[in-house]
Amino acid sequence: MLTMSANSPASENQTKPDEVTAIDILLKPDATMLQHASDNNARLLKVYSKGFMLDAAHTPHITLVQRFVRTEELDKVYAASNSVLARTNVRAMTLEAFKYYYAPLGPVGVAGIVARPTPELLKLQADIISAITPYTVDTGDSSAFVTTPDDPVIDPLLIDYVATFVPKQTGAHFSPHVSTGVAPKDYLDLMLAEPFETFKFSPVRAAVYQLGQFGTAARKLKDLEPQP
Repeated sequence: MLTMSANSPASENQTKPDEVTAIDILLKPDATMLQHASDNNARLLKVYSKGFMLDAAHTPHITLVQRFVRTEELDKVYAASNSVLARTNVRAMTLEAFKYYYAPLGPVGVAGIVARPTPELLKLQADIISAITPYTVDTGDSSAFVTTPDDPVIDPLLIDYVATFVPKQTGAHFSPHVSTGVAPKDYLDLMLAEPFETFKFSPVRAAVYQLGQFGTAARKLKDLEPQP
């Protein structure tokens, strides 16, 4: 999940942190992927109870793009995203899950199930990025995310990850995945070494969420409208 230096120079489109929202424009997977993600989540919680349960505040999803955007322009972000999705039949996409992965976060890792990118998915991502770019800013702080009184400070690695999602996690670097939970890295290394039985699934819906700790889809901001 995670990378941009805190010393990076501010650009002309920089705005105050409290006027920024950290968003995830995402696809929600079908029941096949949801079952696999739920099974892996239960497994990870058994070894690391401090992780997260997949629920309304930790929505299973495939990220298309994470960005910091101007809060006052969220409606424009929704409209721009819908203009792309209106000409995209996401439900017709067939994706293949083929391995586990994790993103290191200190002594633990955020684990997930990875799908192979397809030309259609890569085009959708590129078109969404282009459509929302006018409303983005370089970075933000914890106020841009969903936080809780018990966990009010967002990990700087996650802030860097969102700040540099474009270009570091897009295009040729895009690894579509569904995050499934958190566990110690040594346990995840063993999990990744296990055989993985591939399976097919499809996206069924699209939405914009506000990000939370661990890069979870923590608060739904807007359902989007893919082509029927």
